[in-house]
Amino acid sequence: MNLLEILQNQLNDDVVDQLSTTIRADKEQTVSAANGVFATLVSALSRNAANPEAGNALLGALDRDHDGSILNDVIGLLGGAQAQPKAANGLGILEHILGGNTNNVVQMVSKTSGLDFLKSAELMKLLAPIVMGTLGQAKKQNGFDLGGLAQILSGTVNQASKSREGMGLIEKVLDADGDGSVMDDLAGMGMKVLGGLFRK
Repeated sequence: MNLLEILQNQLNDDVVDQLSTTIRADKEQTVSAANGVFATLVSALSRNAANPEAGNALLGALDRDHDGSILNDVIGLLGGAQAQPKAANGLGILEHILGGNTNNVVQMVSKTSGLDFLKSAELMKLLAPIVMGTLGQAKKQNGFDLGGLAQILSGTVNQASKSREGMGLIEKVLDADGDGSVMDDLAGMGMKVLGGLFRK
């Protein structure tokens, strides 16, 4: 199971239209940024799942709040409908997944996609519930435990790393200590590589 492919397949014309309208950006930039957000959040989730404490917390969150039903009306979700407050709480999801690295990740998405910081942050907030809903749906359908969750996530990241050079740079951003210096380290060629990753 390649979680990134499943997520990217959800970026159909209607979803892209709604996303670009909501964040007030053109469609090409929106798709580019969305692909980067998906890759980054899946990488971060993979790191969390590899840690027993964080992995069990993630597994519990999937069981409680993310059964995948939120995907039944993605357009409604993106348009502001929140029938399931916890499942749709993008900001809360980002804080759990990224912790203190949220600003670094938003900055990376902004620089590589061309979206400004606020639009990048809004896009991440919109997509985070879709990522968790997709993962929760996979868990519901396949009934995997923590080991299975970690395997699916790490397998997805490994597959992406073989064809996308920028995945390693995402890992550097996730390793940042929050002082922002990592963004300077990723300037120049690093950002160009990440830009290529985001366009795929």
